[in-house]
Amino acid sequence: MKTTITVRRRNGGYVKGAAAVAGLALFALTACSPSSSDEDTQAGDSFTTREVTDGKTEFVVVTNPGDGPVLSYGKDSGVELLTEEIDGKEYAFKDMNGNGELDVWEDWRESSEDRAADLAQHLSKEQIAGLMLFSSHERSPADGLTDAQKEYMSESRLRNVLNAGPNDVEANVTWSNQLQEYAEELATDDEPYVPVNFSSDPRSTAESGGNYNASGDISRWPSNLGLAATFDTETMTTFAQAVSAEYRALGIGTALSPQIDLATEPRWLRVDGTFGENVELASAMATAYVDGFQTTPGEDGWGDESVNAMIKHWAGDGPGEGGRESHTEAGKYGVYPGDNFDAHAEVFLGAMDSAAVMTAYSIALGPDGEPLGGGDRMGSAYDSYRTGLLRENFTGVVVTDWGVTAGGTTDPEALIGTSWGADDLTVEERHYAILKNGVDMFGGNNAVEPVLAAYDMWQADFEAGENDVDAQTRFEESGTRILNMLFQPGLYENAYLDLDESKEIVASEDKLDAGYQAQLDSVVMLKNDADTIAAAEAGDWADKTVYIPRNYDTGQAGLFGPGEYTEGPGLTVEIAEEYFAKVVTDEAVEDADGKVTSYTAPDLSDVDLVLVGMDSPSSGAVFANSGHDETTGEWYPLSLQYRPYTADGENVRKVSISGDLLADGTQENRSYFGNTSRTSNESDLDAFERAVAAVEASGKDIPVITVLKAKNPTVPAEFEAKSDAILVGFGVSDQALIETAIGLNEPQGRLPIGFPASMDAVEKQLEDVQEDTEPYVDAAGNSYLFGFGLNYAGPIEG
Repeated sequence: MKTTITVRRRNGGYVKGAAAVAGLALFALTACSPSSSDEDTQAGDSFTTREVTDGKTEFVVVTNPGDGPVLSYGKDSGVELLTEEIDGKEYAFKDMNGNGELDVWEDWRESSEDRAADLAQHLSKEQIAGLMLFSSHERSPADGLTDAQKEYMSESRLRNVLNAGPNDVEANVTWSNQLQEYAEELATDDEPYVPVNFSSDPRSTAESGGNYNASGDISRWPSNLGLAATFDTETMTTFAQAVSAEYRALGIGTALSPQIDLATEPRWLRVDGTFGENVELASAMATAYVDGFQTTPGEDGWGDESVNAMIKHWAGDGPGEGGRESHTEAGKYGVYPGDNFDAHAEVFLGAMDSAAVMTAYSIALGPDGEPLGGGDRMGSAYDSYRTGLLRENFTGVVVTDWGVTAGGTTDPEALIGTSWGADDLTVEERHYAILKNGVDMFGGNNAVEPVLAAYDMWQADFEAGENDVDAQTRFEESGTRILNMLFQPGLYENAYLDLDESKEIVASEDKLDAGYQAQLDSVVMLKNDADTIAAAEAGDWADKTVYIPRNYDTGQAGLFGPGEYTEGPGLTVEIAEEYFAKVVTDEAVEDADGKVTSYTAPDLSDVDLVLVGMDSPSSGAVFANSGHDETTGEWYPLSLQYRPYTADGENVRKVSISGDLLADGTQENRSYFGNTSRTSNESDLDAFERAVAAVEASGKDIPVITVLKAKNPTVPAEFEAKSDAILVGFGVSDQALIETAIGLNEPQGRLPIGFPASMDAVEKQLEDVQEDTEPYVDAAGNSYLFGFGLNYAGPIEG
């Protein structure tokens, strides 16, 4: 049967309509509970409403009975409720277009795919073009809704916003609610409502703090490499479920993660973001990460704690020649001298349930220096071979990495311009080329005009017989995929955040504890001579003295300015003081600029233990164009050792695989043969050697424990022999490392990537081949290869 209802429209008028769903009725915004005339409705059998404010935005929250979803909408939005009786219970639905009917896209019982397909047909081409935009970084939620945000939301119809700000709950909640309210205000009869989909890069790694949760802002976990070091998918699932709940409480519906590039090149500047070099481990961790983010405990799949996962960077950005990074011109080429592309793709193909995939920056070249698979000498988003392979296997959203439509002569001032291989195209032509490849979204783009220009190019080529479908059909295809990312986590039902609830979720005690336990579980022990590290109680160290040497790092100059000079003890003294009676460190002599010119070790007569905190050797940075001196034109090696490394061995390529094609038809040679590395933290090894010398000078047998905070594998030859024990932490806190060093936590982590015997071994391995680097072998005969790690009893089996 059909029920005639009266609907209040957004403009305040009224219209008669017919609801095609049996039993539908409407509740006005002013109602705070179901009608009192329903006397035989039992308590809990009908939805309830309440008004909520975060101090800046007022909205209505509707709680449906049973497993019906929570709904929310702005108090003054004009949204009305439609109701239906289902199995004796009264449920509410939002009438988001004010037509008095429950459309497919408004019905939360329908699948997200069907809802997205229905709504895409009603969006204007301008709205779909806006959906194709993924904003540049928004770094200050505390500023609230800005004029610039209003402009790109209203003029460009942008709805996918990258939140790159801090974790302050109140700032994020109020900002999120303001943008959601503004999105509702922009809805019209011609352009239906589209909520804001906030996204975020990873924000939960512990290394930023000395203790396990230095700021108390969010739960803290190991880096991806550290999670992989646990070799435990249950730990990964626990991480994913905890962090996704925190993301949703901050308003974040899409994670720009996990990074699942296979780390086959140990020098690569983003190894710490991966799950290591082993295909099976990386695949298992990727699957657990995606499943954990995209489900909600207690729900069958998606729920109010679910977050879209975006695996990146298709199909593996790990094999940069010489380890150089594709964010910059120096590293724009990935090379496959071992013809091993399939292994990199395998990790991704095992995680095709992810909501989205981000393409790689790099141009992929085979052993002969020619594009892989006969594809294009262009970045992944432009490369017909790699992106075509992705589209054969993936039906979700494909997103470019940030800035791939900027660069070259068209955008000489672009902070990040990465249009590798497409520099000769106009910005509009780049957008069109990417859409032709089946890509849906443009990362880091706020302007809609180039997308609309690409629409016109598509339509012109369709009319000329060059495209199989018209532009509107192609846009609706992407629109459907993108809208599905909004429907899956329930943003159309409940986009608003209750501040009190968010404060209870983010950094809750259970999440903090679980994150810290994961940190402890991830620590790898590589060496433990004479049981230097053994089970102990905290009180065993309460009357002891520890020496922690100081060091400095001159930093790496890059896109964001000169290198940042940092100096201090290798481990956080304040944390060590919680376990030891006394902490001593070096005295320093500084120059007029506050830079250390020399250190003097203390008298170790009363010292019981030496903890030497060291970072991985730093010979480059992601945004530093590392590997190429643009002033001199010199190419130089990235290194995994602290002392200067001159690349003159027999395994160093004298002619690079990659290089730009020059005007005379030859290829640029990017070889660094004969040149020397530029490591900024050589002082870390100085600190180690100073500590060893001080121990020898004391005449005492003081244990020296090397505590390596690793982002990449390291050549241990420079410090292993003089270390009594070696611990490795991947993105964990100093607290977790110190507790493990003094025996409060038995190590159980294992290496997710092998540590090389030498830089010659690194030169000999192939950038695209996993587990092919000769491992370091220590005095005890242990090989530091993939999967190695010690506990108190010896090598961990498995």
